[in-house]
Amino acid sequence: MSEQANGTTVEAPTKKQVRKELVEKLTGALADYKKEIGEKKLATRVKEVSKLISRDLKKSGKKKREKTAAVKKTRQKSAKAGQKK
Repeated sequence: MSEQANGTTVEAPTKKQVRKELVEKLTGALADYKKEIGEKKLATRVKEVSKLISRDLKKSGKKKREKTAAVKKTRQKSAKAGQKK
């Protein structure tokens, strides 16, 4: 069974959690470049990139929620209009 079927809701990860996860993944993926660029500079760049990506992910998630809410409202309005007839 899914989490929602049991009555519990699954919370979306926070922006901070997403950013931390991205830093871990990018650092691991770019470990080969640590020697060339330098550890401190790589960490700074990874941090910048993770902020940008997490911000965009949060925006896209918000748009999806707004879209589904708009669809639900439209369905409710059409259902009420169908009942009035």
